[in-house]
Order: sequence, then C-alpha cells, then structure tokens
Amino acid sequence: MAVKLVDLLVRKDGLTHEEFVEYWTGDHADLAEQLPGLRKYVTSVPKDPEKAGYDGLLELYFDDTAAIGEAFESEIGQEVQADAANFVDMDEGPTLVVDETVQLDDLDG
Repeated sequence: MAVKLVDLLVRKDGLTHEEFVEYWTGDHADLAEQLPGLRKYVTSVPKDPEKAGYDGLLELYFDDTAAIGEAFESEIGQEVQADAANFVDMDEGPTLVVDETVQLDDLDG
C-alpha cells in the first residue's frame, strides 16, 4: 500500500494562474518526475481557481513515508523544492501525507 503526499498549491504573487499552470505542468513536472522512489505523480488544476482558493492540487505517491523523506533529501529533491519556490507561495496551502482508500473506481467502466 502506498502513501500519498497531497499539496494544495497557491501561486506566487506576480504570476497569473495561467503562467503558474504552464510552468508547473511543463518544466517543473519534467524535473519532479525524476524524484527517486516516486510511484505516481498527479497534477490537478481547478476549473475556477479564484473560487477554489488554490491554483492546483498535487498528488505524489510513494511506497512509505520514509521514501518521501528520502526523495526530498536527495539532490534532485532539493532541486525540485528550489524550483517550486520560484512559482509556488511555499507559506500558503496545506500539505498532507495520507493513506488513500479507493471506495469506488469506475473510470474504465
């Protein structure tokens, strides 16, 4: 069973929502995909970010909480965090580490 890190992201002042999304899902995603131990990487963009209060939802899946720590302590993990600080307001939005229980998955049906 995997654990999931969930971040509700808020863009830095001076960026439009569109600029934030373009960078986050482009150059930053290319870098973040390299995190060691990363099993699944999901970005979700709200249809109405002003109403949502957040610019994006990030989900990173790892085997366990130790793997999360190892990923972000690695050289690439440090690069990912430094890069995120360029477009994410790191003081805003909660971060959660959760056990995910899928109650229903009928996306293929």
